[in-house]
Amino acid sequence: MNIYADFRQRVAAILSSIVASGRLPADLDLARFVVEPPREASHGDLAVNAAMVYAKEAKTSFSNPRQLAAEIAFALAEDADVARAEVAGPGFINVVVKPEVFGRVLRAALDLGSDFGRGPGGTGGKVNVEYVSANPTGPMHVGHGRGAVFGDALANLLEFSGADVTREYYVNDAGAQVDVLARSAFLRYREALGETIGEIPEGLYPGDYLKEVGRSLAQTHGGSLRDAPEADWLPIVRAAAIEAMMAMIRADLEALAITHEEFFSERSLVYGREGDQVAAAIAALRGQGLVYEGRLPPPKGQPSEDWEDREQTLFRSTAFGDDVDRPLLKSDGGYTYFASDVAYHKSKIDRGFDTLIDVWGADHGGYVARMRAAVAALSGGGAELDVKLCQLVRLMRAGEPVRMSKRSGDFVTLREVVDEVGRDAVRFMMLFRKNDATLEFDLAKVIEQSKENPVFYVQYAHARAKSVLRQAHVGIPAPQLTTRAFEQADFALLADPGEQELVRLVAQFPRVVEAAAAAHEPHRIAFYLHDLASSLHAQWTRGKERPQLRFLNEEMPNLTSARLALAKVLAGVLSTGLGILGVSAPDEMR
Repeated sequence: MNIYADFRQRVAAILSSIVASGRLPADLDLARFVVEPPREASHGDLAVNAAMVYAKEAKTSFSNPRQLAAEIAFALAEDADVARAEVAGPGFINVVVKPEVFGRVLRAALDLGSDFGRGPGGTGGKVNVEYVSANPTGPMHVGHGRGAVFGDALANLLEFSGADVTREYYVNDAGAQVDVLARSAFLRYREALGETIGEIPEGLYPGDYLKEVGRSLAQTHGGSLRDAPEADWLPIVRAAAIEAMMAMIRADLEALAITHEEFFSERSLVYGREGDQVAAAIAALRGQGLVYEGRLPPPKGQPSEDWEDREQTLFRSTAFGDDVDRPLLKSDGGYTYFASDVAYHKSKIDRGFDTLIDVWGADHGGYVARMRAAVAALSGGGAELDVKLCQLVRLMRAGEPVRMSKRSGDFVTLREVVDEVGRDAVRFMMLFRKNDATLEFDLAKVIEQSKENPVFYVQYAHARAKSVLRQAHVGIPAPQLTTRAFEQADFALLADPGEQELVRLVAQFPRVVEAAAAAHEPHRIAFYLHDLASSLHAQWTRGKERPQLRFLNEEMPNLTSARLALAKVLAGVLSTGLGILGVSAPDEMR
């Protein structure tokens, strides 16, 4: 039950009646205004900005926004669920609803349980969320982990909101970096055969994680590859190394409770069963008149890897908002990285996805416009591409930076971090800051059992709510925790300001889920849970100081019944929200 969406429909109906009277234009876009919680609780329960949004259109019939707001407020005041509707400031409307409205919300939360806030299935379209996609050249580091957690939580959020979601990993198993991986693994193979290989040459991967790949190759092939030409051993070693690295990456992801339904091979775009899909994608664009032979002007400012002073095959990405057309073929006739990415996104469109979400590192920001242009061209505007950029993670230990360098092999792996601080801490902290803001992750702070540690703070709130329900079973005189007892709870008795704040926050949960899913921003769930936990902890503290505010009070059985029902709802919302983030909701903190 989303009271904000409900009242938005009621305001839209009022606006429609004003449109029907001819005092607002017939083509008024009723999707532009919002009904939301007011910034100050003292202002009421709902805030409506409709009069401000439509002030320009209303000028011919209303002298100012306040006049339109007054008419909307008057109509709202006639609503059976509204206690008061008032105009504030230049034309905002503050609404106070009757207490039974929030009682219905709590009743719905009790009845729906873990489905409270869930969107109806089939309403969110078919969505492809592609995330992680780390080069299979070694174990994952913490930066990879941020994109992995963000993408997984976003997929959970969209699924909870009603979308048909596919979680996808793009395996970068083509290109120069996997040949470097193969040559690095070949050195370890020779080492496993007893050779002294000395220091790893510059440009190869020096990490010890490739020693196991070398030993496996030696066991499988003996010495047969050692003296073979590179052209013979390279594809064999490359395939074995990629398989081993992907197994390692899958294990790292499993440690974070992350799974993908689809692992899409980059090599399959050219060498797969469907033939050369890159050539097919270029042909499709050429058929639309969007591919031509021409020269690009030299880039302004910093050099660009795309620019060559020659005639080349170009995609007209400027026709779709990009700042320059983009090359599809290199000077040696091979495909550019962009051409392969065009074919990959064409595959997503061909598989029926109408929303494509790519989770990339922040260093790929300059690549966004060309990919949006390609998706717009390939889908005829029928598919939406949203690229979410994840900023860097600064790994700290007690305030001191921890070095990471994949090239040197001197880095802390994601798996080491998960093993040290736990899955829940990694996942929650990765989501407790917006994805496009740099994150400092302190290994010491995230295991503290204090209010300064957000994941502990939220999980402790859930444990406290569950402890109320446990205590009611062990000798404290209180109503039995039966379905009937909860059905009979009188929520009007929850009159304390702290209780009312908790009830209002519960009522906001469906709206937060809806808004977070629409914006593709799972951090909103983490922020909301922290606010809810803060209010619960504050009310708990007040109960220590004033016994009449405690959840369990043998002298007030009816009020205790209502508070127990509230505790059950709070535990449910916290558990559901944590579940969306992929974080556990323990019943007890140990």
